[in-house]
Amino acid sequence: MTDRPTAVVTGASSGIGAATARALAEAGFHVVLGARRVDRLEAVAKEIDGTALRLDVTDKESAAAFVEAVPACRLLVNNAGGAKGLEPVAEADEDDWRWMFEANVIGTLRMTQGLLPKLRASGDGHIITVTSIAALAPYDNGAGYTGAKHAQAMLHRTLRGELLGEPIRLTEICPGMVETEFSLVRFEGDREKADNVYRGLQPLTAEDVADVIAFAATRPSHVNLDQITLMPRAQASASRAHREG
Repeated sequence: MTDRPTAVVTGASSGIGAATARALAEAGFHVVLGARRVDRLEAVAKEIDGTALRLDVTDKESAAAFVEAVPACRLLVNNAGGAKGLEPVAEADEDDWRWMFEANVIGTLRMTQGLLPKLRASGDGHIITVTSIAALAPYDNGAGYTGAKHAQAMLHRTLRGELLGEPIRLTEICPGMVETEFSLVRFEGDREKADNVYRGLQPLTAEDVADVIAFAATRPSHVNLDQITLMPRAQASASRAHREG
């Protein structure tokens, strides 16, 4: 593809993924962007001279085909995932939970397993997984998402020990409130509900998170930033935020 080191970014058609693709391209990577919405992918790829490949991390065959199409990989950013619903456990929707675990946990497993040989072969691999502050603590009505993010985080953190001694770094990014399409997906396209999540405060932007990811990815090879938590100034935890008005 190029003589630049290759970075793979999943969930790269919008939000944090698209912003990360731009930031990594600016940092000198050739970026392979993966997501289901190919038209959006291709627009971002054209902008940054990257490569767009269709990817649905919840589909085993799609993930395998994507991995096969990537000839080399030095950096993997596991960003694909998301939330559905905001019900208490007593009213939880099994299908929503199943999707969240498939997208956040199994999707991360598929991409990490598939690209691990190429990360090893690079001689200086790096896996960055975007989890959430939901991977650090529970919050009411969020058991499905916090459960999935805890499981995704455990997958990633376990790798830190399993790959110790190999030329592969591991960084977990734990964002708080970021205004992207995240809440729109969670509330099935209900714009009013999605907007209310950020009412009265200034949330992080996708670019804020992408800047931190690019920083972690460009540290010297012997420096491993194990876990980075970032939240808006107005947020103290998954369940505590200060809102004006």
